[in-house]
Amino acid sequence: MPATKADELGFKPLDGGWGWMVVFGAHISIGFAYSTPKALSIFFKAIQEELQTSYSDIAWISSIMLAAMYAGGPMSSMLVNRFGSRLIVTLGGLMCGVSMVTASFGSSIIYLYFCIGIIGGCGLAFNLNASLTIISKYFLAKRPLANGLAMAGSPVFLCFLAPLNQFLLDGFGWRGSLLILGALMLNCCVAGALMRPVVPFGKSSCVASQKKVEEQTNNCNSKHKISCMKTAKTFLDLTFFKDRGFLIYLIGSVMFIFGAYAPIVFLSAYAISKGVDEYSAAYLLSIMGFVDMFVRPGTGLVANSKWIRPRVQYFFSFAMVFNGTCHLLCPLIESYAFLVVYAVFFGVGFGMVFALIFECLMDLMGNQRFPSAVGLVTIIECFPMLLGPPAAALLVDKFNDYKYLFLMCGTMIVTGGLFLFVMNIYNYHMLEKDKMAKDREQNPESQDQRSVSVAEMQKTLLYEQTVAVATDENSLQGEPKAAEGPN
Repeated sequence: MPATKADELGFKPLDGGWGWMVVFGAHISIGFAYSTPKALSIFFKAIQEELQTSYSDIAWISSIMLAAMYAGGPMSSMLVNRFGSRLIVTLGGLMCGVSMVTASFGSSIIYLYFCIGIIGGCGLAFNLNASLTIISKYFLAKRPLANGLAMAGSPVFLCFLAPLNQFLLDGFGWRGSLLILGALMLNCCVAGALMRPVVPFGKSSCVASQKKVEEQTNNCNSKHKISCMKTAKTFLDLTFFKDRGFLIYLIGSVMFIFGAYAPIVFLSAYAISKGVDEYSAAYLLSIMGFVDMFVRPGTGLVANSKWIRPRVQYFFSFAMVFNGTCHLLCPLIESYAFLVVYAVFFGVGFGMVFALIFECLMDLMGNQRFPSAVGLVTIIECFPMLLGPPAAALLVDKFNDYKYLFLMCGTMIVTGGLFLFVMNIYNYHMLEKDKMAKDREQNPESQDQRSVSVAEMQKTLLYEQTVAVATDENSLQGEPKAAEGPN
């Protein structure tokens, strides 16, 4: 689908300048948002042994954290609209730091659910949504590249957090490690400071632009007087469910999210069950993150090309199928060398999907509707996010084998990718059909004129053919008479 026009935004985005500093800040905040729930899996074995819990119980920590991160989307969108991205990302960084510090004093799994899962997850939600929203305001033509660079924060941070957490675990235990991790997450406050609000500019003078800013401030103050109920309706816009493209995207992404995180959460434990030492198992996450680090911006560049940009929805479908196929083949692996190969391909597939997942939503909804759309999508996706890893862990508890976990996740993701591919073909066909019908409704007179002109052309051709035939007959009759004349 075509990119959003600058007119829909009310101004032309910079597509550069300070926007790249905003991308750097988003890189940090998104990096912590997506890598922290994965990197915490390094501590799960130690927490499980100390608190005497099962695989499914321990999996709820990451699930609740991810679900809270996704469920906090609408609230984050409302707060960003009210206070701006800078303040919300700073608040999210504080919440994440406090959550890890308080969790280090926990003595029960329920306490960890609340501190790490709910408080930390809400802090990550503020970081994620605010960062994505401000990128859409700074970039238009280069938006896929900017999104790819920002989303690359997840693999970059996972690449060093996984071995760092293993090092901290060996030296300080899981409680001391959470204290240090909480201090590191306060860097999100620094990232928030980089997110300077966007001020539209044009060819007018500084005085005129200042007046525009003042008018916008007054308009914002008047808008903030709207009731909370109306504001909630704005960011929980149920009219999205009437959009066929949005529903197709939502179903496919929900299927992906259900199976996306369990393989990451249990990758280290799976490698240890195959006889791999703990540090080598942790490095599998680093390998995946390292590959993912380069795949995300590379995918952004490819998606920004003139050949892929109009077909980005199909590219997203391919990435999902590729990701799911890797999980389906994982149970066949027996050696560490092949686990490394799996981690490489897993990083490629995972990076492609997450470089495109929000770009595809922007492509469908446009920049103006994107904040509301992403809020609604994230709150719906919190349910598969919450249930996916524990459901996969139940298979491990029941069969005492990790292969069923990978088979279930791979099947869900491949099915979602194929669904997106087939339904997007149908959606584009119907959009073209609707467009043609709309054009016919808007221009009935021109179509009547075309039909009249076609009829007149047919009559003219028929008349010319009749005259030509008559002329040929007259010429044939006149030739003998002309021949008899001299005699």
